Amino acid sequence: MLRFGEFITKHRSLILIIGILMLIPSAVGYMNTRVNYDILSYLPKDIDTMAGQDILKEEFGQGGFSFVMVEGMSEKEIAETADKLSAVDHVSDVVCYETLTDLNLPKEVLPEKVSSFFSKDDTTLMAVFFDDTTSADTTLEAVDEMRRITSEQCFISGMSAITDDMKHLSDSESVIYAVIAVILTSIVLVLTMDSFLIPVFFMLSIGMAIIWNLGSNFVMGEISFITQALALVLQLGVTMDYSIFLWHSYKEQQEHYTDRNEAMAHAIAQTVTSVVSSSFTTVAGFLAMCFMTFTLGLDLGIVMAKGVICGVIACVTVLPAMILIFDKAIRKTSHREFLPDLSKIASFITSHSGLFITAALVLLIPAVYGYNHYSVYYKLDSTLPADLESVIANTKLAEEYNMNSTHILMVNSSMDPKEANAMLKEMKKVDGVQFTMGFNSLVGPAIPEEVVPDSVKSVLKGDKWQLMLIGSEYEVASDAVNGQVKELQSIVKKYDPDGMLIGEAPATKDLIDITARDFKTVSLLSIAAIFLIIAFTFRSGSLPVILVAVIELAIMINLGIACYTDTQLPFIASVVIGTIQLGATVDYAILMTTRYRSERAAGRDKQEAVNTALGTSIKSVFTSALGFFAATVGVAAYSKIGMISSLCVLLSRGAVISMIVVIGVLPSMFMLFDGIICRTSAGFGHHSDDKPERIHFRFAH
Repeated sequence: MLRFGEFITKHRSLILIIGILMLIPSAVGYMNTRVNYDILSYLPKDIDTMAGQDILKEEFGQGGFSFVMVEGMSEKEIAETADKLSAVDHVSDVVCYETLTDLNLPKEVLPEKVSSFFSKDDTTLMAVFFDDTTSADTTLEAVDEMRRITSEQCFISGMSAITDDMKHLSDSESVIYAVIAVILTSIVLVLTMDSFLIPVFFMLSIGMAIIWNLGSNFVMGEISFITQALALVLQLGVTMDYSIFLWHSYKEQQEHYTDRNEAMAHAIAQTVTSVVSSSFTTVAGFLAMCFMTFTLGLDLGIVMAKGVICGVIACVTVLPAMILIFDKAIRKTSHREFLPDLSKIASFITSHSGLFITAALVLLIPAVYGYNHYSVYYKLDSTLPADLESVIANTKLAEEYNMNSTHILMVNSSMDPKEANAMLKEMKKVDGVQFTMGFNSLVGPAIPEEVVPDSVKSVLKGDKWQLMLIGSEYEVASDAVNGQVKELQSIVKKYDPDGMLIGEAPATKDLIDITARDFKTVSLLSIAAIFLIIAFTFRSGSLPVILVAVIELAIMINLGIACYTDTQLPFIASVVIGTIQLGATVDYAILMTTRYRSERAAGRDKQEAVNTALGTSIKSVFTSALGFFAATVGVAAYSKIGMISSLCVLLSRGAVISMIVVIGVLPSMFMLFDGIICRTSAGFGHHSDDKPERIHFRFAH
């Protein structure tokens, strides 16, 4: 590692040039990486709701669909609007009362329920089908074009419209996320470091690592908008520690080596050894997410694991090169540290370990309860701004037609019309079903199938499958609609064992069922992986239990707060926080444990060893946690996308809670279990004379 450090210092200019040149292909890769805004597309491809979408596209040339509601238009204007929408690229079909009656079908022979379905008071409904999937680029472009050519009297609802609004909102906010995170983190660094200029080089080196990471996503083809939004702030917050460690190590080595190149070479060697082992826990936390069958975990896990690796590489190559090249400027901008001496806090905590252990036990009970009882949401548009066009349209559709969700039923094309009608009639009796409509109910019994124009027939009937629509008054992701979907699925299986119910509500029900299993698996995997890494690092049987337990307490407190504040969290909150907060903030505990071990190995008694470990670590933990907090709290306050904002609130709050728990509870655990730790861990020396810690309770008069 020392040879590696000497190579970096000797070729610092070349290293910096290579790092800058790598930004070019990274920028190209970033610009050519598609962003996916459809959360439901990450469901397993072999379940009915996903397989049905593929069949829908292959046999009917249709993917997504939207309901377009128009207000106060004459029949002529409605027909003209339908023609305009039909002419939009990637719109495969437009079905409304006017288009049906215009296609050689006498208006009088259409069933009365068809007219009541398509019109109510002064509003008219159109079903617009697209030739690609709900969130395909072409579909979103079609939605944009539909909005451009229609008047203010038209309201475009549905998942494609929501996805399109999400895309525009996310794109408009992404750059602001970066600016806010960089500004707030820089302020923290200026206050906690000893130079006004060093935060600039921290930001530049980490920024380069972020661009490398985002550019390399090109090989994945596409990433989720959640991954894109979180990757920058998470990579900044998680890898900031590595830069801080290098700088502190460099300053320490300068006390031993007068030559700055030699000091930096030793600092790099020390940083590589410490940071690589430290980063293992963070990478393990992210990689655990890759085992989810809901592949958003794979998406986020791979990108963030790459981000940590890129951060480590930049920390030991580009950052040292920058520091050495601009050494004079950095020294000129040096200042005294603004952080006060925190050694008194360390002494207080170690002297009152019983108090902090008791506080942890008291907090554990409500934390566990809150952790198991906070509520989550799965409906993405429920936390979007109310003034978005799609939200307004969905609200109007619910108010005028009492439709909150629409299911698509796919059954065998050769199903007997009487049987099909009987099935729809049975489904109509299910609680919350507003309407059921298929090919036979649409054209009515008065019209033989042979005389129905192919242009009408092809919309709902293919060679192997036929489509039926079911309108529901229940909201997507609600318990009511999930029960309804389950009942509808059992009915269709009676009439057609191969029949499938697809759409946003059935897919969201699958999402709920699948992620419930996934999150338990990922949580156990991340804990097990980090447990083993700590056990291997410290060659200990007790330290992994203590360190993981301390961070898990912080995680339970963080998520449990949502229960007591009656805050709904996004459904992925538990897995994101459970893996990221554990993987990222366990480093605080490892830092303190490393120093505690070295002090005990040097022959210090437990009081002195713990006090020194806490005293020397507290400032680093405080700086690191505050940096993580700064990188995420601004995004939490700014973002209008509820899911992004909620996750960043949890991440920023989690950093602070982990800091408090590690500083307060972990040293107290060391004091209490010192004897067990020394007997079950390597490298702590021989301390057979130590007596078990007695907890002294002090009561104020």
